[in-house]
Amino acid sequence: MPSATRSNVIKHTDLTKGSIWRSLVNYTLPLLLGNLFQQLYNTIDSIVVGNYIGKEALAAVGSSGSLISMFVSLFMGISVGAGVVISRYFGAKRYEDMNKTIQTTIAFGLISGIFLTILGVTLTPIFLEWMGTPESVMENSVLYFRIYFLGIIFTLMYNFGSGMFRAVGDSRRPLYYLIVSTILNILLDLLFVAIFNMGIAGVAIATVIAQAVSCVLTYMTLIKDDAVYKLNVKDIRMHKDYIGNIIKIGLPSGIQNAIVSFSNVIVQTNINSFGDNAMAGCGAYAKVDGFALMPSGSFSMALSTFVSQNLGAKQYDRAKKGAIIGLGLTMAVTQIIGIFIYFFAPQVIPIFNSDPAVVEYGTMMARNVVFGYFLVSFSHGMGGVLRGAGLSKVPMFVMIGCWCALRIAWLEIMVPLTNDIHTVFWGYPLTWLISGIIFIIYFLKVDWLHKKEL
Repeated sequence: MPSATRSNVIKHTDLTKGSIWRSLVNYTLPLLLGNLFQQLYNTIDSIVVGNYIGKEALAAVGSSGSLISMFVSLFMGISVGAGVVISRYFGAKRYEDMNKTIQTTIAFGLISGIFLTILGVTLTPIFLEWMGTPESVMENSVLYFRIYFLGIIFTLMYNFGSGMFRAVGDSRRPLYYLIVSTILNILLDLLFVAIFNMGIAGVAIATVIAQAVSCVLTYMTLIKDDAVYKLNVKDIRMHKDYIGNIIKIGLPSGIQNAIVSFSNVIVQTNINSFGDNAMAGCGAYAKVDGFALMPSGSFSMALSTFVSQNLGAKQYDRAKKGAIIGLGLTMAVTQIIGIFIYFFAPQVIPIFNSDPAVVEYGTMMARNVVFGYFLVSFSHGMGGVLRGAGLSKVPMFVMIGCWCALRIAWLEIMVPLTNDIHTVFWGYPLTWLISGIIFIIYFLKVDWLHKKEL
């Protein structure tokens, strides 16, 4: 392990000092830009597919998104837990513990990537059939899904690696690597689809290659950089005393993400029942929604790191003030974006496919959910705060109860009664509202700052 010299440490952002709002904004901006470029992966795929292949292929890509998310979310939650533990050790200046956590996280990521590859490639047709994917898009959905999962290990390992950088306050280098890989993805999409006419397979292959590049760049830096997190490949192993901490914090987050993603699979199944145009239109809006909620996800990650570092340094008042400021910022920014989408959805949806029926469905979904954006950003932000405090079970129970159980109950009871796709859409703001109420009560009534010590 490298010595924990001052020159090692000052390369990164210490969130326990300085202006709170400036620290949060400076740390969040690279995260936001990184999320922007990450979202561009699938969005560019959809734009190329919708314009060069057709709306059936666009429906195929859209139908696979929620299923991919469901599989990946469980393991990505573990990476969130690892980031919280690394942040806490970094804030407490316990660098040997931090390095063993990093080594354990990488070993876990490699095992998870191999498992997901086998699972995704093998069971793809079964899951897509269970979702009620129409026969007209089944072949393309299976093809896209299987190629994507052949490269899923690169996606997982990049996210695990970039999470380590963020945990020590470095949110810039993951951004740089994403910029490189996103530009590559655009070029390969156009090459494989527009020039070589490889169809939906070309889109999936381009994505896998681009993700592999971002993964390689990340680990080259971890291995070569002379810093407190420097990685020695021969040290990579599961340290049993550290995997427990990672799983204790990360598993609830992973379960939460996977089950909420499962509820989105149920939502997608309901959308599928309204036909190809609904699938394509709602799939197009889902890409817009991904961009709109990026500030929410970015502030959530920033709040986890901010709270975790400050609790590690025992700066409790600063952690609480940062939570309040961060929640206010994420709600304001996200809702402004939602208002913009409400008015301009008819001009944005045709970027993906200009079929009038597709545009109508996409616009309809947008206008039914965007005024609840401040609610979803508040819940995401509170999840980040509580995970940073080591209380990842709280957002797990709230999200599973509201965003999964309640949402599925709404769909199963109300959609058959109304047979109206608006009813599917209304499930989102309703469940966001209820989770927000529960979170604000917890924040105000419970001493969450002192509940968990590492």
